[in-house]
Amino acid sequence: MKNYQFLLSAAVLSLAACTTANKAGSTADSVLTQTTVASVDKTIFAKMHMKDELKAGDSLLLDFTVYNGADTAMKFCKWHTPFEPLMSSYLEIKSENGEEANYSGAMAKRMMPPPADSYITLNPKDSLTTKVNLLKAYRIEKPGKYTVKYTGENMSGIVVRDSVTFTYKP
Repeated sequence: MKNYQFLLSAAVLSLAACTTANKAGSTADSVLTQTTVASVDKTIFAKMHMKDELKAGDSLLLDFTVYNGADTAMKFCKWHTPFEPLMSSYLEIKSENGEEANYSGAMAKRMMPPPADSYITLNPKDSLTTKVNLLKAYRIEKPGKYTVKYTGENMSGIVVRDSVTFTYKP
């Protein structure tokens, strides 16, 4: 009977300790999330831009600018970005009715981890811009409004928060 009371008391104390630790962890997680959100501009991020209206036969040029908001030089992997020839599908291009444009470009097989020459160094508070013609790898044939979203963040380390839209006219 004494053993039972002892085990019950130990279980109650353990649960109380877990609840207190969980509350402290919750506050720490909240502070960590706020710090992470506030520090996004202190890391590598990019913005995309393109003309609002494009006509069939025109180049479908996407401007891709990478920014280093940090106080130190930072690196990003150029794989899955416009900083290398179109070697993989790192963009999601969808029409307003949800149809995804087919990727018809090259698909490179890569060895991991990426070698040193696959990284680009960006100086503090600096930016780097490149252009890519999306028609070289994506089949966009129907007129309509399209949205372009960057999906290569996991490989490149570049955060792109916003998508861009354009209208493709015949």
